Amino acid sequence: MPSRDDAMTLATDYFDSGEFESDLARRVAIPSESQTMEDLPHCARYLAEEMAPAFEAMGFECETFTNPVERAGPILLATRIEDDALPTVLGYGHGDTVRGMEERWTRGAGPWKTAREGERLYGRGTADNKGQHTINMAAMRAVLETRGRLGFNAKFMIETGEENGSAGVHDVVRANREAFAADAFVASDGPRVRVDRPTVSLGARGAINFDLLCHLHEGGHHSGNWGGALPDPGTVLTHAIGAIVGPRGQIKVKEWLPGPIPNSVRMALADVELDGGPDGPAVDPDWGEPGLTPAENVYAWNSFAVLTMVTGDPAAPANAIQPFARAHCQLRYIAGTDVENVVPALRRHLDEHGFEEVEVLPPPPDNAAGFAASRTDLDDPWARRVLRSIERTSGRRPAIIPQMGGSICNDVFTDILGLPSIWIPHSYTSCLQHTPDEHILLPLCREALGLMAGVYWDLGNLDDDTL
Repeated sequence: MPSRDDAMTLATDYFDSGEFESDLARRVAIPSESQTMEDLPHCARYLAEEMAPAFEAMGFECETFTNPVERAGPILLATRIEDDALPTVLGYGHGDTVRGMEERWTRGAGPWKTAREGERLYGRGTADNKGQHTINMAAMRAVLETRGRLGFNAKFMIETGEENGSAGVHDVVRANREAFAADAFVASDGPRVRVDRPTVSLGARGAINFDLLCHLHEGGHHSGNWGGALPDPGTVLTHAIGAIVGPRGQIKVKEWLPGPIPNSVRMALADVELDGGPDGPAVDPDWGEPGLTPAENVYAWNSFAVLTMVTGDPAAPANAIQPFARAHCQLRYIAGTDVENVVPALRRHLDEHGFEEVEVLPPPPDNAAGFAASRTDLDDPWARRVLRSIERTSGRRPAIIPQMGGSICNDVFTDILGLPSIWIPHSYTSCLQHTPDEHILLPLCREALGLMAGVYWDLGNLDDDTL
């Protein structure tokens, strides 16, 4: 009689045989950058050459949707219906990556060729997100080959524009609700809170990007002749930012602050510690909102960051009062934040503090983030079932976070399709995603294959009252 353990063993055998690294190497080799128009054909290649054949081999029917947004890549939906009476679980992954940044890699063999160094496997997309959906697909296949069926209906979406704000994805899903309809959403992206602790996230923070511009003069003016007589845009903008956020990261715009953290969320985060591993940055317990733990600040609060800031030419400084200073900023926000009021509230706040000359502008399209915040209730029965499954496999209580610190198109699944969303990340916080030297940890991937095989096996045993 085939068993859960058999499926988990088959999933880890896939890793031990080298097939996982081989499959991922082929997928990483496709330079599916979504942030440049010239690389969009590679996004389509990723779906046609890698994803569709892999799903079809598991008995899925595949349909590719053209993205209505010209600068965005296509979307694949793979569907396997075993019985109309069974519940349907929707999965997700994104086949696109950020820019390769070839000239800045210092480890491995560059962005488009995987290279193993110790426990690390380097390559663009290994962590975000090709490695993660490769794990889930292989775990699902292990269950299918072991039991001969999944025991639930499965759908799996692979988009190719997440790194470009998932442009067009909301429109495609709205126009094809029946095709994407399901009962629950289970997917993987982002990092665990600790390398050694399985993690479940029930949502995602949203992100709003904007620019602050202080343009005071036409052209530069000699700092010796005019210094002390002309206002310096860099100084003005620096103080304006200081009015927005304190020296320890505390947000000063009162209308940006969420309400009190619910007790259920505090309890869930009480034993969550952020740890990026031996090479990761050290957590500063005094950064952010006073009185909150680092976990509460990341997973249950809003945060402000200056992503870039410039005045003059840093590569060629000139002795001049510069004409302008510009900062590209971001607010990460939790579900329940009044999103429509973020920019108006900032405008009022700057005016009240005497910074009328500082403009609030939308960022250039290539740097715009547009993900909304969303989350699923901590007591959702689908979430509880997944949590029990992971605990059964690992022998450890997984970390439960109300929403991941990063942002992703989770609102497509919660708001448009009305699904409980459950994210099971297979990376870690020091994986260097979005930067050179991106990598995954191979022992974590092996463990994740077994965990996900157990999850998919248990989702096919919904009549098991022990879960």
